[in-house]
Amino acid sequence: GTIERGHIYFFYRPKVELEEAHSLDEVQRFYMLLVPRPPLFAAPDSMNNAHSRDEDDDDQEMNLIESGTDAVPAPEPKGQSKKRFRLLVIGKKGLPDPDAGGGGKGGGRKQVFWATVSTVGEDLKKLEEGLGPKQYETKTRGTRHQAAARLAARGAYAIVNDEAARTPSQRETHFGYHLSHPDDEHFGEVQETLGIHKASSFVLQVKNPLAPPSGRGQVGLSKGKRAEYPEELLKGVFGKGGSRGRESYGLRFASVEQRELLDYEGAELLFIAARSGEQGLETSLGEGRGHALEEAENDEGKETIGEIMKELAMDTDKIPADPLEGEWA
Repeated sequence: GTIERGHIYFFYRPKVELEEAHSLDEVQRFYMLLVPRPPLFAAPDSMNNAHSRDEDDDDQEMNLIESGTDAVPAPEPKGQSKKRFRLLVIGKKGLPDPDAGGGGKGGGRKQVFWATVSTVGEDLKKLEEGLGPKQYETKTRGTRHQAAARLAARGAYAIVNDEAARTPSQRETHFGYHLSHPDDEHFGEVQETLGIHKASSFVLQVKNPLAPPSGRGQVGLSKGKRAEYPEELLKGVFGKGGSRGRESYGLRFASVEQRELLDYEGAELLFIAARSGEQGLETSLGEGRGHALEEAENDEGKETIGEIMKELAMDTDKIPADPLEGEWA
């Protein structure tokens, strides 16, 4: 079932000494911001006149869950400076295309991308400072300037575990999102270049921090920068000590059996491209969740860019949102 839902924001930052970016070559960093929220049906405002909970209410809630509403986040409060969030740095400065490789007509291996949880926090003002313009000194080049990150897209996401799997090793975690902004009219080159679809889904895995870097490029953080999971997660999820896998550290990768795995800075995540589009999102999340997200985000798409920035307590003078209108900035 759904283990988490919330709102998702994509940002990119131009390279050092560039005031603007006009292509992927001019992008320094690509970020994914996740702001978890309770489900819509559990939000206080969603219950008519705060009815007392009786059997009829319980039945109604179960019907909402069955129709996919457990994947729809409650509305995002505006103007609050304290909210739980995770900031992810995406390795390839763009999302993989679900319609390419194994996800498309040509078959073959599915595209993947790495992401690292760089920040877990609650202070949106510090987040704004971190994404804002920077100035620093270097010994060889003197004062260096880096422009602020830009908001390129906004929507809602859900993380769903496949409960039909017979064994934990067969269980998959599906991460899917549907955008509210930009709308179809303003969806443009910026989003297409960064690999952002209107709706998309991925299989999500977490790397065991005890496992050594793998692959030809020895992909992975250095030991001192990896997530420091407690023993209960290392043993219970990855099987440290030999309960899972062939190595003493257990499995190299695992599904997100517990969402706490995402709440550690240095967590390394593997996103495997699955499907794009509304129907692809529904296929991945299942039980009406994709359709429910689509309906919710089409409704939230009516909000202005100013209202969207208020969700993050951000100043558009500090964090530009021009890309939400389809233009590089």
